[in-house]
Amino acid sequence: MFRLAGALGVVGTAGVAAGFRFASDSSVVGAQLTSEARLPEPFTVPFVVPPVLAPESRDATTDYYRVTQRVAAASILPGYATPIWGYNGVFPGPTIVSARGRRTVVTHRNKLPVPTVVHLHGGHVPHDADGYPTDLLLPVGSDGMTHTMAMHDDPLSQNMIGERDYAYPMNQPAATLWYHDHRMDFTGAAVWQGLAGLHLVVDEDENRLRLPAGDRDLPVMITDRAFRADGSLRYPAVDRSMMEKPGVTGKYVQGVLGDVILVNGVPWPVHRVGTARYRLRLVNASNARVYRLRFDSPGGRANEFVQIGSDGGLLERAQRLSTLDIAPGERFDVIVDFTGCAIGDQITLHNDLGSGNTTQIMRFVIAARVEDISPIPDALVPIERLNPAEAVHTRQFDFRRGEVGGMTGWRINGHPYSPGDSIADPRLGDLEIWRFTTDLNHPIHLHLNHFQVLSRNNKPPHPTDAGWKDTLNLTATEVAEVAISFTDHPGRYVLHCHNLEHEDMAMMATFTTH
Repeated sequence: MFRLAGALGVVGTAGVAAGFRFASDSSVVGAQLTSEARLPEPFTVPFVVPPVLAPESRDATTDYYRVTQRVAAASILPGYATPIWGYNGVFPGPTIVSARGRRTVVTHRNKLPVPTVVHLHGGHVPHDADGYPTDLLLPVGSDGMTHTMAMHDDPLSQNMIGERDYAYPMNQPAATLWYHDHRMDFTGAAVWQGLAGLHLVVDEDENRLRLPAGDRDLPVMITDRAFRADGSLRYPAVDRSMMEKPGVTGKYVQGVLGDVILVNGVPWPVHRVGTARYRLRLVNASNARVYRLRFDSPGGRANEFVQIGSDGGLLERAQRLSTLDIAPGERFDVIVDFTGCAIGDQITLHNDLGSGNTTQIMRFVIAARVEDISPIPDALVPIERLNPAEAVHTRQFDFRRGEVGGMTGWRINGHPYSPGDSIADPRLGDLEIWRFTTDLNHPIHLHLNHFQVLSRNNKPPHPTDAGWKDTLNLTATEVAEVAISFTDHPGRYVLHCHNLEHEDMAMMATFTTH
């Protein structure tokens, strides 16, 4: 009764006119834009793999990379040149591959017209490399613009001009991470413009499993976008200069959805594969859209996901799933088995939470018969189990809609994001239980440490909550508890909703480790 009353209360106050979509399961909250450009037929444009970035130099302990953030034109829709903001001028940005325990330094140079912040999503890194939302990298040559570009009131911010080194220790297991812009108030618009890329961590534990590799290890970064008639990106920003006033217009405050599904920047791609097992590194880099993924194949010959990894790395044991919900910020590593397929079979990856063309993601076509002796191991890597009985604190964080600066926005524990305020102060070495509650759907992301899900609504976690997580998708009026062990790295970090429009409209909070 309490959950139902809460849900009805939210809908009643928001109103049908606000356009909120509400359901009790993992449905989508957001308003969809309509493209004006000519769109390709699904499954006619080839799948592409983002380029892998080579280090500029290496020494005994460290690999050094350089990335330039700049304006470029991308060929996303056939026949159009789409202006983007890209890492090295491409979308997605180049993939960086790091070895576990080997330090990685990425020097970012900002040649965009706005400040930026780079966050390594899923990275266990020191606070000065995490991409705190007010630690701005101002554009090259912006000496006289420092004051006007640093619109926030944060005396602790660490602003730089032109270039910044992000140093990552990489003391964490093999995992699929990604990096993206994280500037306070403007993350959604910047990511929509193209500022996102993959960062993979590899290690010997993973290598020993002999998982599909090479051209059978496929990154699948899923985004949705909408396009104007000239092929440029549509986004309902209040301030299109992205310099002064944050947020989006009208009903889009609930989240911005596009009507074109892109995989690695390609609309509804098709990929020719062999009769082999493939590893798919699924990344939801959309601003607000949640996907329910499902395979459809002739005779059911490749109709399941074998999940081997989650946000923070490999699972303890593989698990077989017929569908897979993935919210913004989440990653799932899966194996799909095409060994029993016939030449010419078409296997389509669907989205059961979409409508129209957004129900389709991509297609695999069996083009060759090949030998494959790669295993699908049941046992993967051991995972330390956190014991909630050892927790020294239990903290609650309520994610709710509310007024922010006279506008509709989103708040945590009744307060909008304020860089100068810390909502929690965990001590390094402590184990804590954090309880999250929601009004509508919120994918909740924690920086610094991964966590283990203990419960949902006082019941066991979902199967896909297994392993180490950093992003947890909660549906309307849900309650979840997670266990977090704060191991190292003192300083300021944030937790926030990874619906990027919710984040930009103040659904973020600082916690400080010490």
